[in-house]
Parts: sequence; structure tokens; C-alpha cells
Amino acid sequence: MAQVKPAVLPARRGAPSRAELTLLSLLGFAGFFGLWWAVAVSGLVPSRVLPDPPSVLRSIAQLLRHPYAGSTLLGHATASVQRFLLGFALAALVGIPLGLLMGWYRWLDDLVSPLFEMVRFVAPIAWVPFAALWFGTGIGGPILIIFSGAFPPCLINAYRGARQVDRVLVEAAQSLGASSARIIVQVLVPAALPAIVAGLRVSAGLGWQSLVGAELIVVSSGLGYLMVQAQATLRTPVVMASMVAIGLIGMVLDSLLRALERLVRQGWGEG
Repeated sequence: MAQVKPAVLPARRGAPSRAELTLLSLLGFAGFFGLWWAVAVSGLVPSRVLPDPPSVLRSIAQLLRHPYAGSTLLGHATASVQRFLLGFALAALVGIPLGLLMGWYRWLDDLVSPLFEMVRFVAPIAWVPFAALWFGTGIGGPILIIFSGAFPPCLINAYRGARQVDRVLVEAAQSLGASSARIIVQVLVPAALPAIVAGLRVSAGLGWQSLVGAELIVVSSGLGYLMVQAQATLRTPVVMASMVAIGLIGMVLDSLLRALERLVRQGWGEG
């Protein structure tokens, strides 16, 4: 019987290098903007519906120099970022400690979980009518909506991080006479930190999206407000310029939190 040679499988390729990732990103951007430009200049879609990229870039340059809807593009972006930071910080300050405590105290978990599981499925945009009734166009409305979007990931990841802590560490601290408060601060928090940071990244994305939804209705400044005012006057390039600003700021926020997450995981030997 003839001997059958074993099939030679190709070597498994490693992760792409940083240069390859950069090239792929540039190709993705080039493909997207190329397709957008081609459709815009083809005449298939009216320019008032889909302006070409140069028109949007001109709008961005003009908005940076001249106020529109009460402020320049930078002013609207600053207002949006300030609202986001306040709502996001509040969500983290409430959600992370509460999640850790729920992971440590069973009675608190049983007390809070039913209400939390019901409320977290209410979309942030559903809080807009209450935000408008309670706060009008003040700062409280957007903070409420951002909080409703950013709070659940903070709590859930902190809770999961606390529940996944190695019990040996907890038992060792208990055997040394450490109090519950000390165990939470010196054992639970450091051990749950990777999960907490990962939750912050998800929380930031949902909070930023919630903010834009709030600014479409309950504020008098910000990038969402700028979009509404431009849409009312059929200034489509201004609408798209606002969308570009929203996307760029969101990308910067995610990059910062991704870098923080990488540092934390490297510190824990996971990077």
C-alpha cells in the first residue's frame, strides 16, 4: 500500500503589524470617502440631500471661524463635551461603587437587582420627555439622559469584576483580620480594575450617543442642537459637518479609554 503523505497546513499568520493596521485603516477611509464622493457627483442623489466631501470640509472650515446657531463649531463641541463629562463622571461615581458593593453584599444585590434589571432596559431617549419637563433646557436634562445610558455598563462590569475575584485572596484577607471595608478597598477594587475600565469604555460610548440624542431636543447649544438648526434651514453640509465632529470626538474618547484599558491589562499581565 502506497504511503500517504500527511497534508501540510500553511503556517498560521500572526497578528497584523502596526503598519499593516494603519494601512488597512487608511484603505477603509479612502474606500468610504471615495464611494461617498462618487455617489454625490454622479447626480443620482440631489446635492441638498448628499453633499460631496469638499462641501462638508468647507462647511467645517466656515463653522470654525463664524458662529452658527449661536456659536462656532468649537463652541458647540465644547458644550457637548462638558455635558458628557458631567454625566459620565456621575455614572461612574455611582455605578462603580454600587456594582462593587452588590458583588460583595448578597443582600444589596437582592435588593437592587430587580429594579436595576427593569430600569436598564429603558432606552436613554425615553427619558427625554422627563428631562424636558424637569429641567427645561438646563444642564440637568442632558446629564440625566447621559447618566441613564452610561450608568448600566459601569455597574454591571464592576459587579462582574467583584464576583470574579479569586476567593483565595478574599479568604486570605479575612484570615488576617481585615474588615469588609478594607477588603473592598484593597482586594476587590484592584482585582476588579480591568473589568471596571472595560465597562468605562462601553459606558463612554453609550453616554456619548445618549448625549447627541438629548441635544436634538432639550438643549440650546451643542453638536446635536447644531444639527437640528441646520436641518431646519436645509443646510445639509452643516448637518454632516456636525456628524463628522461627533464621530471624531467619539473616536478620541474611545482611543483614550482603550489606552487606559491597555495599561491596566498590562499591569495585570494580560496585555
